[in-house]
Amino acid sequence: MAKKLTEEKINEIMETGIRVFADCGYEGANTNVIAHKAGISVGVLFKYFGDKESFFLSCLKRSTDILEQVLSQVESDEGNTFSKAESLFRAVISFSREHGDYIRMYHMITAGSNKALTERLAAEIEGVSSQVYGAYIARAQAVGDIRADIAPEKAAFFFDNLLMMLQFTYSCDYYKMRLKTYTGLDADDEAADEAMIKQLLMFVDGALRP
Repeated sequence: MAKKLTEEKINEIMETGIRVFADCGYEGANTNVIAHKAGISVGVLFKYFGDKESFFLSCLKRSTDILEQVLSQVESDEGNTFSKAESLFRAVISFSREHGDYIRMYHMITAGSNKALTERLAAEIEGVSSQVYGAYIARAQAVGDIRADIAPEKAAFFFDNLLMMLQFTYSCDYYKMRLKTYTGLDADDEAADEAMIKQLLMFVDGALRP
């Protein structure tokens, strides 16, 4: 009888899968390669996770669950709308550096060739964040922190775009060079974070404050 995998080993397998999906995309990732890198047989991989798509969805859920935990912690902290925005920017930058493979995997999804899978994932992933940010904007409007003449759902879309690009900037080589080209800042230099966050807050404040 095959030995049951420990939770630690299962996490290791998913982290390996995330790295391969981040490097190769869903279509290009090979389950035999993933299994080999994780130190297991492909039969064990399928026994625990089902087929390739099921394994990919498990990896994606792991990455989104961890990110949601980070964002939920920021949302639960005390503070006004703009102090929470600052905490959110800091959390996103830190998360993107620490879990770059998670962000790169998401980035590969957005350019994926599997149309049916892409549409399904877009609805699932973006549905949660759209509701969270829409509610965040609406609450801020109710207390007068944010201008009342902007539609909450559209403001949420713009704000999520800002956070999404921030994630790419601190995890993807292309976007790191893009940051340097525009600003001269090095995404790998943590000493430059304060300048970035200060300018982000000025940008958001100017756009949203009454």
